[in-house]
Amino acid sequence: MSSPSKRREMDLMKLMMSDYKVDMINDGMQEFFVHFHGPKDSIYQGGVWKVRVELTEAYPYKSPSIGFTNKIYHPNVDEMSGSVCLDVINQTWSPMFDLVNIFEVFLPQLLLYPNPSDPLNGEAASLMMRDKNAYENKVKEYCERYAKPEDISPEEEEEEESDEELSDAEGYDSGDEAIMGHADP
Repeated sequence: MSSPSKRREMDLMKLMMSDYKVDMINDGMQEFFVHFHGPKDSIYQGGVWKVRVELTEAYPYKSPSIGFTNKIYHPNVDEMSGSVCLDVINQTWSPMFDLVNIFEVFLPQLLLYPNPSDPLNGEAASLMMRDKNAYENKVKEYCERYAKPEDISPEEEEEEESDEELSDAEGYDSGDEAIMGHADP
């Protein structure tokens, strides 16, 4: 039986080798972003979301925490925090599932079959039950406004690049070489 850390590494590698773009947070393997595309032939098609994933020390025995970082209009996703109300992830998680299952099965199923009777976004649930066409139009509007491929990362990548440039510049200008050159014999 493998340890949770080995399983975490295997699942993350499997996710990275799949068709998903994965951006690591910090140096550890416990927090990362996954670029998730809306299911084909759905009202979410064409949308791209950056989903934050946090793995606990107890993963795979305890479910990962996931949330959308860019806005999505859905009854089972909190509009402000991006938290997902997903029964399989939150309550019936099993070590038999892995990270790829979340992005290939669980999240697409959530988007395709929302559950308005267990909402995190009451407005979306109410609109879905009251006026399906208006609900679908609002979903498409959110996809257009908040879930275009260019909306999920350009600013952050620019920030990271400028931070790296600053770090490099500081290293060259710090005068460390001159200090090290005067060591006692």
